[in-house]
Amino acid sequence: MTTQPKLLKPLLIFLFLLGTQLTNAFQQPSKIKMVTVYLDGAEINRESSLSLNSGKSEIIFNGLSPYIEESSIQISGLKDASILSINYGINYLSKQKQNDSISALQNELKSLDNKIQNQYDLIAGYNEELSLIQSNKKLGNETEVVSLEKLKTFATYYRTRITELKMATNKSHNLIETYKVLQADINKQLAELNVDEKVQTGEIKLKLNSDVATSLDLKIKYNIKTAGWFPVYDLKAEKINSPITLEYKAHVFQNSGCDWADVNLVLSTSDPNTNNEKPIVNPKYLNFISAYSNYQSQRATRSYNYKYNPLVKNVSGVVTSSSDGLPLPGVSVIEKGTAHGVQTDFDGRYALKTTSGNALRYSYVGMKTEELPIHSSIMNVTLDDDINTLDEVVVVGYGTSSNRSFSKAVTTIKSEEIVSNLYGKASGITIRGSSTVKSKNNLLYIVDGVLVDSNAASKIDPNSIASIEVLKDINATAIYGNRASNGVIVIHTQNSSQRKVNDLGITVESGITNTRFEINKKHSIPSDGDISVIEIDQFSVPATYNYFAAPVLNENVFLTAKIGNWEQYNLLPAEANVYFEGSYSGKTNINPSATTDSLTISLGVDPNIIVKRKQRNDFKKTTFIGNNRVIQKAFEIEIKNNKTSDIQLTLLDRIPKSQDKTIKIDDIETGNSNYDEDKGILKWTLNLKSSATENVKISYTVKFPKGKRVNL
Repeated sequence: MTTQPKLLKPLLIFLFLLGTQLTNAFQQPSKIKMVTVYLDGAEINRESSLSLNSGKSEIIFNGLSPYIEESSIQISGLKDASILSINYGINYLSKQKQNDSISALQNELKSLDNKIQNQYDLIAGYNEELSLIQSNKKLGNETEVVSLEKLKTFATYYRTRITELKMATNKSHNLIETYKVLQADINKQLAELNVDEKVQTGEIKLKLNSDVATSLDLKIKYNIKTAGWFPVYDLKAEKINSPITLEYKAHVFQNSGCDWADVNLVLSTSDPNTNNEKPIVNPKYLNFISAYSNYQSQRATRSYNYKYNPLVKNVSGVVTSSSDGLPLPGVSVIEKGTAHGVQTDFDGRYALKTTSGNALRYSYVGMKTEELPIHSSIMNVTLDDDINTLDEVVVVGYGTSSNRSFSKAVTTIKSEEIVSNLYGKASGITIRGSSTVKSKNNLLYIVDGVLVDSNAASKIDPNSIASIEVLKDINATAIYGNRASNGVIVIHTQNSSQRKVNDLGITVESGITNTRFEINKKHSIPSDGDISVIEIDQFSVPATYNYFAAPVLNENVFLTAKIGNWEQYNLLPAEANVYFEGSYSGKTNINPSATTDSLTISLGVDPNIIVKRKQRNDFKKTTFIGNNRVIQKAFEIEIKNNKTSDIQLTLLDRIPKSQDKTIKIDDIETGNSNYDEDKGILKWTLNLKSSATENVKISYTVKFPKGKRVNL
């Protein structure tokens, strides 16, 4: 009986040592060294140095973000050790450390709770003493008469003490109210800092096997979604005819559960959450459907490039129709995922204070619903007609085309075959099947994805050219618009990834599909969802200034700046703060996704130029001819330059276009304007001297059947 415990003890020790030898389990700290922040998400790079025993080991990297995408975890620096398994999980017992400022606020809340409780305790004591005094205020008894002097003494005591107790009670109540106001302010501040009450942390469990004991410098890489950045621009123009300073700023935010303390920061314009699956085009077959069916035709996914901006709390804008450009009243603007929304007014305008949604949905009867991320405080939206709401759709084919009528869209040419023509004499290039090139400016040159002029293209080192592609016909204009009607020369150099250090000391790497900004200073970004602003680039942008007015819609005169060759700046769609002559002029939106060859920016309203549009009295009449009603319309536009300098002003107006064969527009008088008959748009380019006034006139008649109404 006594020998069994003696045999059991060595056996247990042996099994324990054997288990220790098989698996060495320990927790290992790690530190964030570098973060690559995408437009939506971030890649975290951690490092950890450790000593590894021979055999199997389990390493636990704790205190990590609870929002890690498990499939993105990568481990490197293993030397000869091999990975047996990688597991990611949430530790609900491990608390995430709050940053010092948040901890201080939370401690202050607890301190105020204690102070409030102390005052309630004092009030309870005061009330007890009052109750004791009230119950013992009777003097003497039935046989004993209290002297007047004694009565006065007791009365003075009662009055004085009761007054003191009530004043002390009121003071305590006032202090409680003060403490509660402070608590409310602190809670608002914590809400502003997006404090997450969740305390769980993430853990990566790594099982390794090594034949020998070794030291490892491990690198742990993973992605999270609770972070990102968005661009904001500052456009500063000191005076007319001077270049515009464009300051490119990144607003970085993260709410990963872990502070980024003193890390190397890289900002990337790519979005890992974009659907990267290329579409498959299958045949489309037409067939008859019921007039009452819920069939919806598939619309192509639009490329907006807009990203959610958590800084935007108020959104306003105008909703218009794509068919005629007119404002749409009664459009429903709803914050996605909520019932919170508004409707546009008679002028198509809306204003909405955002709550918890990340996108807005715009819906209107007869129009296709649009959904856009909340990316700017100004969101002007154009809705397309929904042809499925029409009573009848007629498809007419006017003929067929043979494949022989289209030349090959893309031709890859060896650099040595064309470089002799390109280098130093770009004007000599012609493209068969396209228009004759009259000058070197007719061609469009794209070098590694950047539009350049012919002079820049001619200066490329021939030895650095990898290939040249020629785009022509519809394939060129489909990608680059009408400016490519004479053809496009696409040049790829040996290294399409270009690195440069800008004036701010930031390394900018322009790759094939994205741009990276390697920040030259380490940054600390707390996990509170708040915004950290980092200036990442700055440009001096040549601009052409012009005044613009469209009094048919708005009688204000706007100063605009037109920027050419803007593709070279690799901008993203974003909001811009505009400063002119040292003063803040408001906000505008920059949309580099437009296919125009220039970017026009509004610098604000100039009140020193007056534009008035009024209807001429001698044309205010309606006549009847047969079964038709004829309305005469005529307008006079007066422009006065009250500035001390001469100006150039672009003036726009319009003649209505009929969309029904029974509505006739006749007797059109457009004066000396440049008239686009297809769109009905009139354009004047006016040069006004200081203090000068100019008048322009337009007129037309509208004829339509009696008994009908027209939206004049």
